[in-house]
Amino acid sequence: MQLIQYALGAVLIILAVILVIVVLLQESRSAGLSGAIAGGADTFFGKGKGRTMEQKLVKITKIGAIAFFVLTLGVTILFMFMY
Repeated sequence: MQLIQYALGAVLIILAVILVIVVLLQESRSAGLSGAIAGGADTFFGKGKGRTMEQKLVKITKIGAIAFFVLTLGVTILFMFMY
């Protein structure tokens, strides 16, 4: 059982480091609320919305965060009932 604990712990650490790196690579959105209201409408339906590097980083962040949450919840529940 210790091998499973070490393996899942290593996966969680690697996933956390990847999430930190991906979040740091993203551009900051300093426009605030006015930029979200005024400038967001014309780019939301843009033709190449999912093709830019920024959008790929956003997609990777969402998938990674969901995977991290599910894996952490699963590991917690697994080890809670294991001991």
